[in-house]
Amino acid sequence: MSDWLDAVKWDAHGLVPAIAQDATSGEILMVAWMNHEALEETARTLRGVYWSRSRNKLWRKGEESGHVQNVSEIRLDCDNDVVLLQIEQMGGIACHTGRRSCFFQKLDGNRWVATTPVIKDPAEIYSK
Repeated sequence: MSDWLDAVKWDAHGLVPAIAQDATSGEILMVAWMNHEALEETARTLRGVYWSRSRNKLWRKGEESGHVQNVSEIRLDCDNDVVLLQIEQMGGIACHTGRRSCFFQKLDGNRWVATTPVIKDPAEIYSK
């Protein structure tokens, strides 16, 4: 393991939260988890790679959808426990719901309201 990976404060499961932020607009597109291997591969390939907790395996963003993330910069927060990726989201869709961002729900009084449209039907994206 590299010194830079040792500096990360991994949780008890060996994971760290990772925020994917549009490098141009600053919009937060998604939050996921990374393990050592995912962060190392992301740094080496400059493509977004995460750890899927539900599938218990590496998740190379866009491997099914084609919506890969080109990484221009990787940052670590002041507590060394959150990674920030500055990315270019290929295809314009980061969310598995077919939207640009995973943060499309806004609290309106006492209910959540979808504020952005579906760009592409997930059934078309994940038809494999």
